[in-house]
Amino acid sequence: MIAANFHGHCTYCDGHAAPEEFIRAAIAQGFRAYGFSSHSPLPFATTWNMSSDKMPSYILEIIRLKEKYREQIEIYAGLEIDYLDETYNASIPYFQSLPLDYRIGSIHFLPWRRPLEEDNMTCIDGSYEIFEGAVNTHYNRDIRLIVKDFFETSMRMVEIGGFDIVGHIDKIYMNGHLYQGFDIEADWFRKPFLELLDLVAEKGLIVEINSKYELRRQQTFPHYNAYKELKIRNIPVMVNSDCHYPDLVNDGRPEVLERLKDAGIKSTRELSKGKWKDFSIN
Repeated sequence: MIAANFHGHCTYCDGHAAPEEFIRAAIAQGFRAYGFSSHSPLPFATTWNMSSDKMPSYILEIIRLKEKYREQIEIYAGLEIDYLDETYNASIPYFQSLPLDYRIGSIHFLPWRRPLEEDNMTCIDGSYEIFEGAVNTHYNRDIRLIVKDFFETSMRMVEIGGFDIVGHIDKIYMNGHLYQGFDIEADWFRKPFLELLDLVAEKGLIVEINSKYELRRQQTFPHYNAYKELKIRNIPVMVNSDCHYPDLVNDGRPEVLERLKDAGIKSTRELSKGKWKDFSIN
């Protein structure tokens, strides 16, 4: 299996090494291609998002690396862009004007009031304690309400578009499954998730299989039970490690590729020489 990864972070956001260290690690593991996808700037500062004043340097550094390593590996400039609402998402002129090779659309925050400030956000991707407190405070201690909010927001994100890849499409279950009353097989979870997949298929987007927690928690996003639904809808997939450390560039990817094969999925969609191409998993 020829390795490639298109969801990775570095010191321009919350990654733990400079971009070049990730490229060296990818080359050492025989990668065909590597894409950077730093967390996008937001209207407010966080500990993990890149600030907008670093964007020019980020783009220039990836251009430098592309040239330096062009005989060894394909390097791509991407961005993981948060959907907050209709005014701040991947489709707005700022993100569309950037010279990027691809864009990942993701949800990490659910605004529970305006304006768009960190104190007005429910973070679904942080610690369980913070997530639990948000459900208790803003969703009336009802896990179904935050699940509903997450999928309705995801539907709006996909409708508005502006990106190529849907990042960790059901990330709500990472913390959600720890909350009392959660059930991934319940109709109130399953129905909106399948409706989201239907819309993704209609829009022709790629769904990433995020392998970050495959080895540590036996957990991927989307959940294992979604793989056959992706196949039924003929939705193209890619497997990304969502790495923050150079030694994790391929973390969980071989194992997830085997799981995809078992589900009958035969290929991944990746950039090759600047174009989207399907690669056989075999």
